[in-house]
Amino acid sequence: MSDLPSRPAPWKLDDYAEALFASNRSPATRRAYVSDALAFIDFAIERGTKAPAKVDLTLVRTYLAFMTERGDQRSSISRRRAALRAYFDFLVDRGFLTASPAERVGAPKPESKLPQLAVREQLENLLDVDWGEEPFDLLDRAVCEVLYGAGLRVSELCSLTFERVDFRANTLRVLGKGNKERMVPLHATAMAAISRWITEGRPRVHAPGTDQAIIFLNRRGRPLGPRDVRRILDNRVGAGHLHPHALRHTYATHLLEGGADLRVVQELLGHESLTTTQIYTHVSKSRLQQVHTKSHPRG
Repeated sequence: MSDLPSRPAPWKLDDYAEALFASNRSPATRRAYVSDALAFIDFAIERGTKAPAKVDLTLVRTYLAFMTERGDQRSSISRRRAALRAYFDFLVDRGFLTASPAERVGAPKPESKLPQLAVREQLENLLDVDWGEEPFDLLDRAVCEVLYGAGLRVSELCSLTFERVDFRANTLRVLGKGNKERMVPLHATAMAAISRWITEGRPRVHAPGTDQAIIFLNRRGRPLGPRDVRRILDNRVGAGHLHPHALRHTYATHLLEGGADLRVVQELLGHESLTTTQIYTHVSKSRLQQVHTKSHPRG
């Protein structure tokens, strides 16, 4: 990995980056893990620690305490602690160390934040308002319908290909995290929005060199990206900002409020752990409490 910043050889940063690449981690995950390892290495070198064999539990704890004092969020510190453990586990597995100094280090519990949801007025602006018949009006409509109608991650929506849409069965074959595939049903209105974009909008923005497999294109005729999706929502949602992931959160919460089984929602979202999905039960309870407080005479 020649584009990595240079660090002393004992830290094996290039080897670590190559191991992450070989493990089929996503580019974003590889960048984050290497960046977190690099930050710790610089911290250690500044304090006179010249090699990973000289790192002990005290130094790792000092690093975590330093981030706390700096005001970093607990969720960020927890992530960096996990990245440090992965880095030192790599050094142990390759025989560069005999034991990991990060193995027994504690970490703060991540902050318990309920996910942002789209409110009714935002959903109405996105799904019920007539935006027009221009190609990118059709694109924006299809994108919003799919994000809310199927609960896709933005990366999953942007990488959606023609072969993964079944118009007869009204389903999407979604390639999620870890290259895991799942089948997600999609209601007829959203499927119709995709169909209109494909037949009436996409051919009018198709450009030389356009990816023939990808469904959603931006204004340059290239595959839609996360920034493009955020721009669509910012332009269409009206007052207030709405992150694209909020539509995924809203999808899950509305399914549970409608009586869907938690494990079914887990499968639809592509969550590896049921614990991740359970946050939406707390969201539902929170919403019920808010409704009761606003509506009941003694709320």
